[in-house]
Amino acid sequence: MVLTNGHTTSSINEASEKDPYNNNCYGTLVDSGYKMVSLPVLDVQDFNERIIRGYEEGWGEKELPADLSVARSLVPAGTATLRDFSNISPEIPKYIPENCTACMDCVTECPDTAILGKVLGEDELEERLKTIPEADREMYRAQWAKTKKYYDAGKKKGLPGGMFQIIIDPSKCKGCAECVTVCDDDALKMVTKTDEVMEMCRKSHRYFKNMGPSNEKYINDNLLIDMMLKEQTHIYVGGAGSCAGCGEGTALRMLCAATGAKYGDQWGIVAATGCNTVYTSTYPYNPYLVPWTNSLFENAPADAIGVRMRWDQMGWQDKPIWCIGGDGAMYDIGFQSLSRMLASGMNIKVFVLDTQVYSNTGGQASTSSYTGQNTKMSVHGKVLGGKQERRKEIAQIAMMHPRTYVAQTTCAHVNHFYKAVLGALEFDGPAVISCYTTCQPEHGVADNMAADQARLAVDSRAFPLLVYDPRKGDTIRSRLSLLGNPNMKEDWYVHPKTGEEITFIDFARSEGRFAKHFDKDGNPSPVLLQAKQDRLENWRLLQELAGLR
Repeated sequence: MVLTNGHTTSSINEASEKDPYNNNCYGTLVDSGYKMVSLPVLDVQDFNERIIRGYEEGWGEKELPADLSVARSLVPAGTATLRDFSNISPEIPKYIPENCTACMDCVTECPDTAILGKVLGEDELEERLKTIPEADREMYRAQWAKTKKYYDAGKKKGLPGGMFQIIIDPSKCKGCAECVTVCDDDALKMVTKTDEVMEMCRKSHRYFKNMGPSNEKYINDNLLIDMMLKEQTHIYVGGAGSCAGCGEGTALRMLCAATGAKYGDQWGIVAATGCNTVYTSTYPYNPYLVPWTNSLFENAPADAIGVRMRWDQMGWQDKPIWCIGGDGAMYDIGFQSLSRMLASGMNIKVFVLDTQVYSNTGGQASTSSYTGQNTKMSVHGKVLGGKQERRKEIAQIAMMHPRTYVAQTTCAHVNHFYKAVLGALEFDGPAVISCYTTCQPEHGVADNMAADQARLAVDSRAFPLLVYDPRKGDTIRSRLSLLGNPNMKEDWYVHPKTGEEITFIDFARSEGRFAKHFDKDGNPSPVLLQAKQDRLENWRLLQELAGLR
């Protein structure tokens, strides 16, 4: 399984053959002309020892020979697991087991696969603790929690009580503290990194890995948030070079987990150039355990069509393809390619990382940017207050294509997200999922606030949740569901404690990209009031389409 940074569509044959003469692994690739070619792929051990070591020691980019693997930028699967971010942040989360309820929010929302969860029977745990050096046993035993969710429920099922643990991988954690923010049980707190703290973190992580997988008898498949307790869902291994707290990172992890739960590693990715391809292909690091390729900014859907056609010829009709891109790639320059792909009716799934800005080029406006947003190409100045256009709605446009599954979701709405992804995978045709993804530096949002901002985007009607499933009926009303949005039949969500309406103005007030629209007394500008009206009109249109008005 490889990554290619060139303009080649790559897919590795399951039945990779060994060359008996030079012991190189060979895989099957499909070039831009869709002809089958065989190219040697470095075995992982050699790649790690020679190339990754070279880059970690600082001589790789200058001294590595331009052999075939380097020349084609081929990277084995999961090499980013060797990347170490332990020197990025002065703080790291500390787990407090006695407060834990095993809700799994921290594990799910971490953008870097830096928090992992596990559940084992009490008897299994005691047996496996014997494999740990005696001096560390009590230290490690104390990190396992007895929760109602697994311990008490396990007893009721006639099983030994289930012991639950989460650990922090110090090599992947960037110290964003989003895990602490999403934990409502005070089971995590940020602590200063000391030699003692880091030694314990590293030991705990090593012992956790050596304990083996979770006991699936304790995992309820109906609780979608528990998906990441299964090792086969860990398709995105972390080690990507994304910003601390990146909203896109969480979305990609959850997408990989849901697809991995259903298909293991038997699927592939075609990604449009953008932030997602930069931080996941910082040579020689690749966080994916499935084959993937990145294409040009404007033609990822067309690339995906070619891969789909070839895979179908090879008898791989059941292997999903996810076409991933940002709002710039899918809303703007790649929109025609996306539209053609949807019209083809081919079984390709599209995942849009909607940051409302071209993050990869320093924050340029896109057609998914909100009215009034301060960006490059629409700078807030004395005459014009940021972007003047209204936002394009990819969901409504996609719904108008022939028999296309469509969803809008966020990582903060975990069940909605997973149901949307699984629904898309089950649908026998094209699907588009647009996911709200906070971009901390461009939105002016703190590193730990991606989930909170995504939730507020939904509450304020900035980004409504929806699922449009053609299998549900013959009318738009029967196909479109707005379940998951608060106060579905009303204009605005009313806060249950304060009784105040939550509008787009409240959303804008919480982000730096709209800061210049508020005067010294906190009053919004006329442009921002226009943006509020735009969001209300969009919401009312969705209500009408769903039969709620």
